[in-house]
Amino acid sequence: MGRHGTIAGRKAAQDSKRAAMFTKYAKQITVAAKDGGDPDYNAALRTAIDKAKGIGMPNDNINRAIKKGTGELGGVSYESLQFEGYGAGGVAIIVECLTDNTNRTTAAVKSVFDKHGGNVGTPGCVSYMFSRKGVIIIEKTDEIDEDELMEVALEAGADDMITNDDNFEIQTEPAAYNDVDKALREAGYELVESDIEQVPSVESTPGDDDLKKLKKLVDILEDNDDIQKVHTNCAVDIDAV
Repeated sequence: MGRHGTIAGRKAAQDSKRAAMFTKYAKQITVAAKDGGDPDYNAALRTAIDKAKGIGMPNDNINRAIKKGTGELGGVSYESLQFEGYGAGGVAIIVECLTDNTNRTTAAVKSVFDKHGGNVGTPGCVSYMFSRKGVIIIEKTDEIDEDELMEVALEAGADDMITNDDNFEIQTEPAAYNDVDKALREAGYELVESDIEQVPSVESTPGDDDLKKLKKLVDILEDNDDIQKVHTNCAVDIDAV
């Protein structure tokens, strides 16, 4: 069904990368907690905690990550990095990182691109093809009334709702994301995914050989603990390749 994949595909991808995701979410929680350790007053922290709980991260791990961010426990300082480039078939890629060693992360990212048919470009070389948006995924079930869901989302400030084969994808501007996320949860909807994403305005459809190379590149990047997210404008669901 395109680059977003199916609910089953999303869950399978999460299960296969669970251990690595624990480390990534712990970093997100630590960084978010620097702005306050109470998720009721820190939307970024609440979102990070919800994602961590969604993949079964133990509460002890979550609390430890919060305390590192608030300074109650000693810990490393993470820096945000973003890389832009192209993969096989000319697919645009944005790589978002949190790292305690920029030289290590930079070298690792460039090496993966070089070895798997891609190249890292200059800042801005592909980001103009993407827009930062809040993206909320809700599984399509018989119990959900599409019109009611859309009404809740739009009243809370959402821009659009896209109906896919097995899910509803709600998009918002970043400034409205927390309000929409909160409204949907309070209305009783279960969110499969909810985050700020890089949504492409132009998509690319590589051939089969390039698609396999692209999947390899993305898989290796996502296995790196320093890399939080890999965004592409590939029109095909890479996890299904």
